[in-house]
Amino acid sequence: MTAPQLVDPFERAVTYLRVSVTDRCDFRCTYCMAEHMTFLPKKDLLTLEELDRLCSAFIGLGVRKLRITGGEPLVRRGIMGFFEAMSRHLASGALDELTLTTNASQMRRFATRLADCGVRRVNVSLDTLDKAKFAAVTRWGRLGQVLDGIDAAVEAGLAVKINMVALKGFNDVELFDMVEWCGSRGFDLTFIEVMPMGDVDADRLDQYWALSELRARLEERWQLVDIPDRTGGPARYVRLAETGQRLGFITPLTHNFCESCNRVRLTCTGQLYMCLGQDDDADLRAVLRAHPEDDRALTAAIRNAIARKPRGHDFDYSRSEVRGRVGRHMSLTGG
Repeated sequence: MTAPQLVDPFERAVTYLRVSVTDRCDFRCTYCMAEHMTFLPKKDLLTLEELDRLCSAFIGLGVRKLRITGGEPLVRRGIMGFFEAMSRHLASGALDELTLTTNASQMRRFATRLADCGVRRVNVSLDTLDKAKFAAVTRWGRLGQVLDGIDAAVEAGLAVKINMVALKGFNDVELFDMVEWCGSRGFDLTFIEVMPMGDVDADRLDQYWALSELRARLEERWQLVDIPDRTGGPARYVRLAETGQRLGFITPLTHNFCESCNRVRLTCTGQLYMCLGQDDDADLRAVLRAHPEDDRALTAAIRNAIARKPRGHDFDYSRSEVRGRVGRHMSLTGG
């Protein structure tokens, strides 16, 4: 391996790029979006060719993992052409992993084609196995369609990891059921604390369920053994001693994970956020469009942005108030 090319001021190598290809979604999850969203005009979005150029520039600078997000990435028109284009970097060895986070609503349509592009695993956002609750939390979603999409992913040979946002008073009563269901299917399961991003109709404090409390609940039934596994993201993992099942915890509030952060986020408008929980960004779209034939200015802009990557975020729910809030919705930055 060559020495990392993108190193932030705190000596962390940036090797992981998360790319939102659209702010649109076919769900309206209560912790992610307002019910009546105003989405970006098409002219503000990067074209798929521009996304290719940007991602390729990052890969040329040493990014080894590329995760495609949204909104819901599979609702973007022509998105499979982008996955097919990115697969060339897997074939060349420049990229180790191409993957995506999805709500699985469109996986029946695309799972086989994703596998053909070299995608080997997907993260599926699924917060409840109760049909009525699923309809309530997603507003527009149908649980049966998602479960069928998960089946399609398995049939295509994709490894599936379930991401469950911990929501107090909503899915806390399903904790054991979700663990057992994932175990029965051979899926890893990661729990995520709800983050204060964007204005939504629900109260963040009402939703917030600290994962320290969730873990204590799990320990009432299973022995949790901490393990050193890392998948390139912020999750810390445990294994259930009784079953061997792996669980992950993403804890931006109760345990800041910033010290090992190796990732940055690119929005569908070409804004590069060096930190999920900070508003500082770099406008790569302007550089890209000002220099359509020459990537030198683009790579310089990327390097300059990484040089501004902060030590960490300021998310906090202490003292019964939400602190460190950022104004943009998660659907814009990407999951």
